[in-house]
Amino acid sequence: QVHLVESGGGSGQAGGSLRLSCEASGFIDSNYCIGWFRQAPGKEREWVGSFSGIGLWGYADSVKGRFTISKDNAKNTLYLQMDDLKPEDTAMYYCASGRGRYCGSDANWSYWGQGTQVTVSL
Repeated sequence: QVHLVESGGGSGQAGGSLRLSCEASGFIDSNYCIGWFRQAPGKEREWVGSFSGIGLWGYADSVKGRFTISKDNAKNTLYLQMDDLKPEDTAMYYCASGRGRYCGSDANWSYWGQGTQVTVSL
């Protein structure tokens, strides 16, 4: 069983930065994906980006060049550095994980954190 806990959400201004963390516990080996999703009110859940067991998988076009995902294996923690924030980045952000080597938006995302809210104002 994989347990994911997000932290670091809050409010920011357009053009500013926020960093989210996702602490993972349980058995995650090189055959697991781990990544970030977000969901804004009234919108479908959106894949933000993810890591495969061997490295970075990729980013959604909407965040490419502004968001950076990194992983600290020693701390079992995934990070989402969000720079040049925009009001449209306002959403609940979720950390997710699942077994598999394909780590795109429609991968086997079996485990989810509780989410952390990010609100960006002008």
